[in-house]
Amino acid sequence: MHPSIRKINKIIIIKMARVCQVTGKKRMIGNNVSHSKRRTKREFAPNLKNKRFWDDQEQRFITLKVSAAGMRTIHKKGLSEVLKESRDKGLLKLV
Repeated sequence: MHPSIRKINKIIIIKMARVCQVTGKKRMIGNNVSHSKRRTKREFAPNLKNKRFWDDQEQRFITLKVSAAGMRTIHKKGLSEVLKESRDKGLLKLV
């Protein structure tokens, strides 16, 4: 079985990538630096939330995994414009 797929109580769980579907933000790798300047690897995770947005054109809710910056972008540009841009970037595949 693939390492990103786990089986719990006969339910298959697929680990999803932590990537914003609007901005494309994803995790960054960096260092924890102690007082003695010793460096150990760490991960900087984006501020992602699963959020439902109402689409007026299709009259339905669309659930996106979006960062806080992505929510601001949707608020500024509008949902339909942002969905079009993210489809063009290849970040989003909606039916």
